[in-house]
Amino acid sequence: MPDFRAYAPAAPADAKEIQLSPEESHHLVAVNRCGRGDPVTAFDGRGREWITACIDPSKSATVLRVKESRPARPRPHEITLAQALPKGATMDDIVRQATEIGAARIVPLLSERTQVHLDGDRAEKKIEKWRTAAIEAAKQCGNPWLPEIAALQKLEAFLATLRAPDTAAIEGGTRPPEGFRARPEAMLHLESTSFDLKLIASLHGGASTLKKSLAGYAAKHGHLPRKALWLVGPEGDFSPVETTAAISAGFQPITLGPLVLRSDTAAVYALSILSHALQE
Repeated sequence: MPDFRAYAPAAPADAKEIQLSPEESHHLVAVNRCGRGDPVTAFDGRGREWITACIDPSKSATVLRVKESRPARPRPHEITLAQALPKGATMDDIVRQATEIGAARIVPLLSERTQVHLDGDRAEKKIEKWRTAAIEAAKQCGNPWLPEIAALQKLEAFLATLRAPDTAAIEGGTRPPEGFRARPEAMLHLESTSFDLKLIASLHGGASTLKKSLAGYAAKHGHLPRKALWLVGPEGDFSPVETTAAISAGFQPITLGPLVLRSDTAAVYALSILSHALQE
């Protein structure tokens, strides 16, 4: 029997019955062919799930009867992906795969070498499309958590939100990549109250490895980071000025290996290796 899943963001925790939205009802009944009596796992995107049975398979207002409510379990770690927009519809795939990997939030960015420029209504429509893609991916992979998708913003504005007044040495002794003429303050780690560890995928020879970065963090704090942030560039990577600015904001440059990866491949690879490392 198919494993039906349905998104029910407005369902109360103690619900006895759940009525799905017209869009979700149509997808469950008309597209996935869910019928009366079929088991359905409903989820709210915030970690809570309900084990239900379909009692009214309406294509516009499906009703589910709750058999069991499963409260949200705390996430062992949270990874945020700050992704400079790649070309075409590639961001759609990044959102889907980031959801499958378990990213807690996604921040779409505009950078110097970004070739896609969105504003106003176009930006809002794109964000709504990405949220829909995340819902579909969550239903497919069984993830009860939906990633938060932030508003589209410029890289410099995003970095400004991460800066804090106090500074400390970079974890593990990381230094800016070779070839950068960074200001002295760019060699400092500006602690952020939102993230335990901030990483930027780097193509430059002076970048450290994720293993060394995590080992340095664990040696200092006695445990692995719980909240981490990955910053990934567009085609052509971030400019030297942008990379230096990111280091000034506390990001550690991390290599993803000797090969040059596509932007979407880099994002998925970065999320995967960090998620795996934090689960150990």
